[in-house]
Amino acid sequence: MKNIRSMKTTLLLLALTATIAVGTTAARAATQAGDRAAIGALYRQFAAAFRHKDVSAIMAVYIHDDSLFVFDVTTPRQHVGWNDYRIDWKETFDSIKGDPGFTISDLSVTVSGDMAYTRSIQTITGTMGRLHALTVRVTDVLRKVDGKWLIVQEHVSVPIDFNTLKPDFMSRP
Repeated sequence: MKNIRSMKTTLLLLALTATIAVGTTAARAATQAGDRAAIGALYRQFAAAFRHKDVSAIMAVYIHDDSLFVFDVTTPRQHVGWNDYRIDWKETFDSIKGDPGFTISDLSVTVSGDMAYTRSIQTITGTMGRLHALTVRVTDVLRKVDGKWLIVQEHVSVPIDFNTLKPDFMSRP
């Protein structure tokens, strides 16, 4: 009788542990889905801000301090801090004539706790000096700060053709 009670108790504890584990996994999956949705919204905000050449709305997706680090496609090679990168965006928008087109494709989002990373292909159309279209590769690192996802590091690049040593502004896979 004592063995049967002990076995029932053990089975009950195993069932309870399994239920908690399943509930925790489901909660984690729901949180990650919500985080991926929030990050997707951040990129939609970025795209709309770009199309309107809205520096303030663009900069709202970045961490607002000197920890921001960006390797951009334009010179200088890097930008350190929110204020430095804000100046770069202002100059970028000043150089684009009219209303630019902007699309993000192949967005991939990976979330781990309060950190995430993304990669995407971003295409800009419009008159930018001698360029009328530009496709760049973008990799971002994001951190969740006070419940809001912000880009803390960014790398923007254009592949080059090693035969000509010229950038491939409309790169394809």
